[in-house]
Amino acid sequence: MGGILPAPAPGQVVRVGVAAMISNRDGSFVMGVRKGAHGVGHWQFPGGHLEVGETPQQCAEREALEETGLSIRADEILAVTNDIFVDSGKHYITLFMKCRRLDDDQEPQLLEPQKCEGWHWKSWDDIMELKKEEDVDGKARLFLPIRNLLREYSYLIEGKYSNAVVLGY
Repeated sequence: MGGILPAPAPGQVVRVGVAAMISNRDGSFVMGVRKGAHGVGHWQFPGGHLEVGETPQQCAEREALEETGLSIRADEILAVTNDIFVDSGKHYITLFMKCRRLDDDQEPQLLEPQKCEGWHWKSWDDIMELKKEEDVDGKARLFLPIRNLLREYSYLIEGKYSNAVVLGY
């Protein structure tokens, strides 16, 4: 979760974040390292804020296109996390969207270099390795919503569901 914030400031609201879990047939996900905002230096999925009047699917598709140039289809919400960023005083509900590329040959491009160091394909094993490293030395490598995803949806870690089941392949 991240922690508990002090009493909210006037006008402070809980925001909705949308994470696009864009996968390929190998079971890898598009991920990049954050720059210039809360969570700097942490691995993330493409995504951003839900805009007024927008569906979560539209948000995931828009953010993926803006950040990576990928045309995707956001199929469904896989998980929801409650994310409290104590250091920056922010509170988000994050929706993790199951997404697929419309063109399997299309590769992610870095379209917002001020926000991300670059996009890479990371396997589920790669993500679990980042989590294991965090568990050993206490230094966060994954963006808080992803850490919460792995904690709150432990079946993903325990391997009760394979990539094929989670991703629908």
